[in-house]
Amino acid sequence: MSSLNLLSINLWPLFFVTPGGAWGNRVSPIPLWSSPVNLCMNIIGGQDVIPHSKPFMALIKDKKHYCGGSLIKKNWVLTAAHCQTKNAEVILGAHSRLKKEKEKQRFKIAKRIPYPCFDSGNKENDLMLLQLKGKVKINKAVKTTNLPNTGTDIKPGTRCQVIGWGTTNNQMNDMSDTLKQVNVTVIDRNTCNDKKHYNLQPEITKNMVCAGDVNGGKDSCSGDSGGPLICNGELKGITSFGKDGKCGAVQYPGVYTLLTGEKISKG
Repeated sequence: MSSLNLLSINLWPLFFVTPGGAWGNRVSPIPLWSSPVNLCMNIIGGQDVIPHSKPFMALIKDKKHYCGGSLIKKNWVLTAAHCQTKNAEVILGAHSRLKKEKEKQRFKIAKRIPYPCFDSGNKENDLMLLQLKGKVKINKAVKTTNLPNTGTDIKPGTRCQVIGWGTTNNQMNDMSDTLKQVNVTVIDRNTCNDKKHYNLQPEITKNMVCAGDVNGGKDSCSGDSGGPLICNGELKGITSFGKDGKCGAVQYPGVYTLLTGEKISKG
């Protein structure tokens, strides 16, 4: 049986996914009417990617929110369960968020499949699949990305990349027009759970990835929800949560849903 058939019949048992946390969703509202002092919705400390060099990257938008996602099949996008997608469209092939680009492919959503155990209160199991109405045309600007091949954890000290269209600092309330990425480093869970960091509120479990920068200033944030955490060229996590108003803060690194390959069928 192909993975597409498995997706349509009983999708989520194929995935070993993780809890999120009862902290700030990383969804960016449109417009951003709240004070930028209290909201951060950015790729912090990032830089523009080479246009169309991340062909798996999906932009998910409705009238009020933005999220990111990853194209894993021609008609399936992986994102975060807390992303608002009721009337959203999914855009593939985008570099500019606002400008017309010949590479862009736009799709309505045919089906939303949040992980069955997703808890909207504490963001546990913060993962969702979106089935597109139609299949993408694979080309240089639009390609699928591979799911993890192994179920191994990510070692502390591993450098990873987070990708999204967020603003570039906490004092701005406009999202970036162009796709950006930032390098973050995986942090030991014991460190993330100590009193100088999350202090077990929430607990960063073995199924979560905690990643940031030892000096701060590099992070994902609202608007990056559902976007990919890429480690060693492989999709390893999904942007899930952080501390409201503390994007880029040393004591509150970003937290990501950890993906493993143990229960993923790639037929």
